[in-house]
Amino acid sequence: DHALHRGSRRREGVAGSGRVLSTKAKIWWAVITVVVLVGALFPVLSIFMTSFKGPSDINSGTFLPPQWSTANYEQILASGGSAQELFLSALRNSIGISLIATVIAVVLATLCAYAIARLNFPGKRLILTTALGVSIFPVVSIVTPLFNLWRNIGLYDTWLGLIIPYLSLTLPISIWTLAAFFRQIPWELEQAAQVDGATPWQAFRKAIVPLAAPGVFTTALIAFFIAWNDFVYGISLTSTSAARPVPAALAFFTGASYFEEPTGAISAAAVVVTIPVVILVVLFQRQIVSGLTQGAVKG
Repeated sequence: DHALHRGSRRREGVAGSGRVLSTKAKIWWAVITVVVLVGALFPVLSIFMTSFKGPSDINSGTFLPPQWSTANYEQILASGGSAQELFLSALRNSIGISLIATVIAVVLATLCAYAIARLNFPGKRLILTTALGVSIFPVVSIVTPLFNLWRNIGLYDTWLGLIIPYLSLTLPISIWTLAAFFRQIPWELEQAAQVDGATPWQAFRKAIVPLAAPGVFTTALIAFFIAWNDFVYGISLTSTSAARPVPAALAFFTGASYFEEPTGAISAAAVVVTIPVVILVVLFQRQIVSGLTQGAVKG
């Protein structure tokens, strides 16, 4: 009994010391988190404040606007001038091109990732390696030949001329994310559906896809963010407002006069295009975390 009592006290001491260490670790992690958040959000907050400054207050040196003004937002949304036309057309282009590229990438990546996760065929590892190589390949190195090719075949300055390159950005990460997620789904579920009389396609559509919905949803959001934030393709493969997306259109903003910098208008436009991303992340953060963590752990 005495030995058991000493063992119990020893375990309590270890547990107590563990609680002290975990508390210290939590404090350090909290400090690190606050520092990272401040460093990451300060530029965003600075842009937000700049968007409410008037032209005479841009170079005032103060963080907060001396006089809060919505003139920059009126200039890009309701002024009826060139800035509004440029921004709204670019916003429509970004929404349409990003959504189409995301849908195509997710559909193709779902089929490809399912085959990689479930089937054994020659070249499976080569496909994954190629997808990884494409994702890390420098975009700048292929813009010039792609520019010449698109001019020759008539895809320059068109939606399709941007959707195709965007697939090279969104497909690799989509394939890798979904392949990891499909590996977590038990193979027995699909086999049971086929035993009950379902065809392979029906088993995939009715048994596997509903279970993979969190991963598919997470992949769609990541692919949309990648296409939404692209600048290199948008600035290089367009020349008019017919297909120019928002990140590229911001480079063509001008002030009210030749000597006025469009800092306020660019800041307001940056805030407007950031709002949809923030809303999506806030609304679907649980699904994003669920999809990423389930696909990251190998069962």
